[in-house]
Amino acid sequence: MATTPELNIDHVAKLARLALTPEEKATYSAQLGDVLAYIEQLKEVNVDGIEPTAHAFPLYNVWREDVVGPALSVEKALMNAPAQRDNMVSVPTVVE
Repeated sequence: MATTPELNIDHVAKLARLALTPEEKATYSAQLGDVLAYIEQLKEVNVDGIEPTAHAFPLYNVWREDVVGPALSVEKALMNAPAQRDNMVSVPTVVE
């Protein structure tokens, strides 16, 4: 499919912080144009009477129960820490 005239691949690449070669621009412009054309095609589907949903199927929490189990000792938890202080992992200051 042809790209849409309003598609500015340079602007899209800048937003995504991508440095694209001319070949990549041509390839991605065509691919993005195809995606946008398909979205336009989906706009023609009649969805009257269809309830909006976030997922096609209901979601259920399948996680296990949160049960307390054996824990690591402080010594074992800090065993491989590159630096430690007062029973804590010490890291370089990020914000002063």
